[in-house]
Amino acid sequence: MMNYFLTKLPKAELHLHIEGTLEPELMFLLAQRNHITLKYDSVEALREAYNFQNLQDFLDLYYEGAAVLIHEKDFYDLTMAYLKRVHQDGTIHVEIFFDPQTHTHRGVSMETIVRGIHRALEDGKRWLGVTYVLIPSFLRHLSEEDALKTWEELKPFLPFFGAIGLDSSEKGNPPSKFKNVFQEVRNAGLRVVAHAGEEGPAEYIWDAMNTLKIDRIDHGNRSLEDLELMAAIHKADLAMTLCPLSNLSLKVVADLVDHPLQELMDRGVRVTINSDDPAYFGGYLAQNYISLQQSLQLTKEQMIQLARNSFDASFITETHRIELHKQLDNFLEAYDK
Repeated sequence: MMNYFLTKLPKAELHLHIEGTLEPELMFLLAQRNHITLKYDSVEALREAYNFQNLQDFLDLYYEGAAVLIHEKDFYDLTMAYLKRVHQDGTIHVEIFFDPQTHTHRGVSMETIVRGIHRALEDGKRWLGVTYVLIPSFLRHLSEEDALKTWEELKPFLPFFGAIGLDSSEKGNPPSKFKNVFQEVRNAGLRVVAHAGEEGPAEYIWDAMNTLKIDRIDHGNRSLEDLELMAAIHKADLAMTLCPLSNLSLKVVADLVDHPLQELMDRGVRVTINSDDPAYFGGYLAQNYISLQQSLQLTKEQMIQLARNSFDASFITETHRIELHKQLDNFLEAYDK
């Protein structure tokens, strides 16, 4: 009964890499369509490779899989497949990351990437009622010079974006490495998010807050190692986009019973549940809700609060936020009858 409730519960997803929704079946279809040979000879063999020991193991496969995305239709089909899937899970709003450098470095134009994803998001809003915010992210294992070049390529499409993010290999790549480009992002009036405290230390969260002036923390698991940091996060009212099944798959936590979400909630942090890269980590948004609820024995009321947190942490207008809460209220009223 709880699983059904959590699946249908209206909610938002705020930490989702669209390239990480590339299911093996679609990867093989696109590879065939674009005359690309994959090093795996079957869907089953590819799935067997999803036994990651750390973030870098995953990223190596993630970037390899992205090579099948070449044409606007590929990006459209990828995004639409995700929207159709999460629509079944009660997801009514999504804030989607994409990694432009992953594709432009392969010779794919920024226009091809953005037009394909954006067109699917618009169709998803029209056909499925799923609203969205689109967030390009810089790859932190590359140089700031490369990020600045990418920023220039993004500028013609700025009206399509609600924020700019920072992701990829965290260790050895502190947020301060990208101080100048994010100053330009903020000057352009866009919000800023950054992955911090997933595999990197708590100091990286401080760095993201103080140097990049982030508006939301992506991951943030290791913030609990620093009580002064916890107080600063609470004072700044910074939400966290936690990704339980991703953390389990990448060995950030050994078991979901060890996941920090409960303690972060108890400390007053506005935490949200998200799927990160669901094709690789074994579960879309609803499955993350279900798995964490079972592991931490969270109450129905706590799960409802997590859904509300996802709306409150979204980069949307207040009018839109009220509409999302109303959809949740209407669902709860009908469900309890």
